Formats: sequence, structure tokens, C-alpha cells
Amino acid sequence: MTSLVRSQPRKLGNLPEVGPIAYGQWRLESQEVDRARELVEAALEAGMNLIDTADIYGFDGQHGFGDAEQMLGAVLASTPSLRDRMVLATKGGITPPTPYNSSPEWLTTACEASLRRLQTDRIDLYQVHRPDSYTHPEAVAETLTNLRESGKVREVGVSNYTVRQTEALQRFLDFPLATTQPEFSAVELGPMRDGTLDYSMANGTVPLAWSPLAGGALATGHGLSSELLDVLDRLAEREAVERSHIALAFVLSHPAGVIPIVGTQKVARIGASLRALDVHLDREDVYAIVQASDGAPLP
Repeated sequence: MTSLVRSQPRKLGNLPEVGPIAYGQWRLESQEVDRARELVEAALEAGMNLIDTADIYGFDGQHGFGDAEQMLGAVLASTPSLRDRMVLATKGGITPPTPYNSSPEWLTTACEASLRRLQTDRIDLYQVHRPDSYTHPEAVAETLTNLRESGKVREVGVSNYTVRQTEALQRFLDFPLATTQPEFSAVELGPMRDGTLDYSMANGTVPLAWSPLAGGALATGHGLSSELLDVLDRLAEREAVERSHIALAFVLSHPAGVIPIVGTQKVARIGASLRALDVHLDREDVYAIVQASDGAPLP
């Protein structure tokens, strides 16, 4: 029986193909440049050429806004050849102390500031990090169109948008959104049920899953139900892999072609994440995970 795990490269709009697993930068701000470069190089060597960051990464509630982008920019400045090996993605629209701001002025300013911090002349994928209920989607669309036509960004997407919010934005765009970035894991099944992944399949929008290991819980087991742990551990033993690999394989199994974003700070674990691609999961396996996650049988 063919495995449901989708190990093929993904295509984000007109960008080069990316690997089925991406590398996230939300912890990169605390690293030295040499250490940060080592992590980025390990990700690229593992085929994780989609490198995902955001201007808010590094912010601790008072300080650190832009720190992750700044560190990645230092890495790219130290080794310029890395830039052409990656599809560089970042996000904007969270504006402490104001929660969200997608106004044309701010989103344009945020994108230009990201370009400076990243020390690059283009962002391959620019995503609105969270929806701003007080900016009309037509204004957001106009801003994203201008950024794209100016060459500052190549493709655009959304993060943490509902299906309705995504549809409203898409209505005012003359080109398709390339991505949507929801939280999705064996613990967080919302995108399977709120229409997010259905929208992606219907419209060719690639889902990027943040926190596919539920903040590490699916690796450590902390806070998980015994029922879910039992299923994951049984499958891990059968496949001779770690529990985290089963959790990543679960995300990779959805027909929407989800790309899980991993953020480990250990070089060895970056490469080891690829073991998820060789896991064999069938419908019995994935539905066992779903029902254990729910704590109840499906109707």
C-alpha cells in the first residue's frame, strides 16, 4: 500500500521548487553569526531551501523586534552565496504595541525594513503575518500588488488568516496568493476542519504549517494525552523512527501538500527531520492519530 506521506518538492507560485520541509528562524536571534550560519547551511544541505522568518521574531514583549531578520541578514552578508540557494520568506503586519497593522503605509514600511535587515534586494515570499480587521482587504491587496510590481517581493501569501479573510483578500488581487500559514499538527487539527486546507487544494495555495511539533510537545510528549502518545509511539516503533518523525509525517500526509516548518537549533536534528519523509503512513494510521488527538472516535 502506498504511503500517504508526500515527499515531493513543492512549488510556490513562480518561485523555484522548495523541499517538503522548511526551516524556521523564530529562535535565530540568540545565536552568534557563525552558529546561525551553521544552522542555515545545515538546513540548505538537507534540502530545506525554504527559509522562513518574520520581523516580529526575536521580540520578547519589550525588545528584540527584528532581531531574527537582523541575524539572518548578517549570515547572508557573511556568506553571500547562501542567498541564491534559498527561497527567502518573511512576514510583517504585527506592530507592537499595536497588535496588527496592515495599512498601506505600515505594510510598505515593514517590508522595506525587512529588506534592510535581511541585507537583500528582494524577498521571495512576503506574507501578512496576521489579519488586521481595521484595514480593508482592497487596501492590503493594493499594497501587496505594489510591492510585487516594484520587485521588492516576488510572491505573497497570508498567515493565520481564516478562509473568509483569505477569500476577501484574493478577490482584490489579480494574481493568486502563493501560500497560507496556519498552525497545524497532530495536536492542532483546525486547518483540516475550518476549510483552510480545502481552500488550498481548491486554489493551489500551498499551506506552510507553523508549530508542526506543537512547540516541541510532540517530540517530548509533555502535555499530550496518553492515548495520543500511545498511537504515536506505536507507529514510531513500527517505523523505527522517533515520535517527532511520525508527527511530521502526519502533517506531510495531507493531500494539500503541507510544508511543515521546523525550528530546531541542533544541526543533527535538522538533518534527522528528513527521516519523516521515509515514514509509511496509511489511512488507518493517520485516522488513528486524528481520533487519538480528538480523544473520541470519528462519527
